[in-house]
Amino acid sequence: MKDIFNKTVSEEVINRINSLSPKSEGLWGKMTVDQMLAHCNVAYHAIYSANYTKPKGLKKWMLKTFVKKIVVSEKPYKRNGRTAPEFLIVNKRDFEKEKEQLNSYIKKTQELGGHHFDNKESHSFGVLTKTEWNNMFYKHLDHHLNQFGV
Repeated sequence: MKDIFNKTVSEEVINRINSLSPKSEGLWGKMTVDQMLAHCNVAYHAIYSANYTKPKGLKKWMLKTFVKKIVVSEKPYKRNGRTAPEFLIVNKRDFEKEKEQLNSYIKKTQELGGHHFDNKESHSFGVLTKTEWNNMFYKHLDHHLNQFGV
């Protein structure tokens, strides 16, 4: 798995994002390109804003027991997989705004570096290693950029 904390890799991802246009079409799935960018931003919003509450009870247990393994492993996501309700984007979004926000989050994450994330608690999965954080960040971005052919 490529290391999103590496400046060269994060710049490669940003270049892929910048190659998208409002007219880019997905190769699978239902999201439009603006919705996909907003969808990718959700994971970063949960990390960098205080607007998200941690899951509790059964949902917390399900996320840690079943979903975590899928999200933080190196195994690629399947096409047309289910997503958590918090990640569903169904309305039109401002393409440029979402693109700029995602690029900004990627830069911030890279600048903070893997050491910042190592053993940091995630919103949904508890404490993660820097490798698990990397896998979660990079795999999700790569999956959706591949979805849109970049």
